[in-house]
Amino acid sequence: MTFAPITLPAAMQADLETAYALPPRAYHSFAHVRAVLQHCQEVAEGPGWTQPREVQLAALYHDAIYDAGRSDNETRSAALARAQIERWLPGAGVDVARVEQLIGLTARHGALGRDDVDDQAALFLDCDMAILGAPADVFEAYDRGIAEEYAGHVPGFLFRINRRRFLAQLLKRPRIFLSDFFHQRLDAAARANLRRRLGR
Repeated sequence: MTFAPITLPAAMQADLETAYALPPRAYHSFAHVRAVLQHCQEVAEGPGWTQPREVQLAALYHDAIYDAGRSDNETRSAALARAQIERWLPGAGVDVARVEQLIGLTARHGALGRDDVDDQAALFLDCDMAILGAPADVFEAYDRGIAEEYAGHVPGFLFRINRRRFLAQLLKRPRIFLSDFFHQRLDAAARANLRRRLGR
């Protein structure tokens, strides 16, 4: 079952999928969005969402603009989300500021603690980071995809240093996932993936 509390107009959906196809992406594609939405559905069937439509729209747009190596992807994606919601869903009563907030928080993965976000935002961020606790082959494909996206944008040695630092910092954290829901389900698998990737 797909998490879809609000149905997008066909033209809005088409614009969105076009955005995710440009530039071509090895990981941050619409397939990633579908995976995040699947985790959103798992939350809907578990602890639940208080603003499900806003969560869906944030998931749909959180990587809509993605240029490897740039630091403003999330800000630009949030701005695109606002523009598209205002254009295509003007009377839907969507809390656009919440959509923007959730997208903006994804820029701070690995730097946020449980006390830095509300419970619903924690669940949303964990949906995006659930790939860390995926089966080993899925995690490895994700890791290769990230490297492929950065190739040609960031010198290889610099990418490897920064990527290793990011993953090592995640492993050091007392909690990789902010919510109890994802912590209980995926922490052990995520730590195993990170240790294997870091050779520990």
